[in-house]
Amino acid sequence: MSVVDVYNLQKEKISELELNEGVFNVPVKKHVLHQVVLGQLATRRSGSAATKTRSEIQSSGAKLWRQKGTGRARAGVASSPTRRGGGVAFGPSPRSYTHRTPKKLRKAAIRMALTDKALNRKLVVLENFNLPEIKTKNFVEVLKTFDVRKTLVVTEEKNVNLEKSSQNVPWVKVMRYEGLNVYDILKFDYLFVVRPAIEKIEEALVE
Repeated sequence: MSVVDVYNLQKEKISELELNEGVFNVPVKKHVLHQVVLGQLATRRSGSAATKTRSEIQSSGAKLWRQKGTGRARAGVASSPTRRGGGVAFGPSPRSYTHRTPKKLRKAAIRMALTDKALNRKLVVLENFNLPEIKTKNFVEVLKTFDVRKTLVVTEEKNVNLEKSSQNVPWVKVMRYEGLNVYDILKFDYLFVVRPAIEKIEEALVE
């Protein structure tokens, strides 16, 4: 089994932890990660782009002028797509971009992403991330102690002090282990996980 150091918030090693190789040491397949990330991003799209067709434009249905004898080009109703203010021909309409990814594939991709972080020494395990008060400065000082910046922090349960202290730091995201996903793991350079969350993650992902 892979062994990682467990630190406190002062970056002092306090113990070691054995990682489950079925979660943190699996073959990394880029095409699987790519497929799952594309599915995540597609599902996040709102799909709300919309235009009005000629039938949805409010206008009189009367012919603008008679067909012949005016010296002008013939014209129908004002809602025609060829006229200013008319409807749009073949424009977008609200739709769902949701891409369903099989559950087993999602889990496999998360294991691969976690393996990538562990192998590249971008995984940091903390005994806990309990801050004494809600203060952004204290949170940033912890990151400076570890000399990291773009970081994803994963906790076991709701941590009000941590979540509120980090919400104004744009290069950091804090989430609970239930929301762990491939896109966020790969997006951030470092992955901080509290020790109790490691156990929950392994329990959820082990085959």
